[in-house]
Amino acid sequence: MTISPARRALRRWIPQQHGAWAMLVVPFLAGGLLGGFTARHALLLPVWLLAYGTAYHAQQYVRLRRLSRNPRAPRRHLAPLAGFGAACAALGAPLAAGRPWLLVAALCAVPFFAVNMFHAYRNNERSLLNGIVAVIPACGMLLVSYRLGSGALDSTVWTATVACLLYFTGTVLYVKTMIRERASRPYRVASAVYHGVAVVAATTMDPWLAPVFTLFFVRAVTLPARGVRVGVVGALEVLCSALLLVSLAALP
Repeated sequence: MTISPARRALRRWIPQQHGAWAMLVVPFLAGGLLGGFTARHALLLPVWLLAYGTAYHAQQYVRLRRLSRNPRAPRRHLAPLAGFGAACAALGAPLAAGRPWLLVAALCAVPFFAVNMFHAYRNNERSLLNGIVAVIPACGMLLVSYRLGSGALDSTVWTATVACLLYFTGTVLYVKTMIRERASRPYRVASAVYHGVAVVAATTMDPWLAPVFTLFFVRAVTLPARGVRVGVVGALEVLCSALLLVSLAALP
């Protein structure tokens, strides 16, 4: 089937890291549901997604500039890098003008972005450390989204943020046991142990989180090494992310 030029262009612009979308959207939605959505959230979400697109193409440009012998390969990322970056700045400027603390929040993400850029430069984006580092600012968006609505951080939002960190860090481990490290027993053991600790930590913070984190533990223990197809793995993670969001939104 012939792919239209518009669709080819869209593929070049939209990041193909499918697992990242839940990590970007779930904390944002959880913060809004807990703190209350405002009109500013309708602006913050596209700014947040555009920032991710900008970071992705910056990393790909740096990686290919160093590794590719084809000079056109890194250049393909310049147009989306400039486009996403300009749109992010244009939409983000009025938002930051009304809420200057958002600039401080953005600066807090810079060290994590720098680590991701370093791993891209070394062509080591799939490393466990790089994945975990990317989780931190993504989950930090829960605090930003919450404060944009509620205006003040309380114990509930901190519980929700830590729960997001526990889940998405576990997902980095778990997905590796299902795909790239599916033959690695040490990875499977590490994932099972981590998810067991996560159940205890989440339950200690709030017993309401026990059922969903127990489910995450069961999937981490039972599914690796069973030959589950990649598409099924992705669908299950979408379901687990949705269950996490429901649990966070219902925190007492």
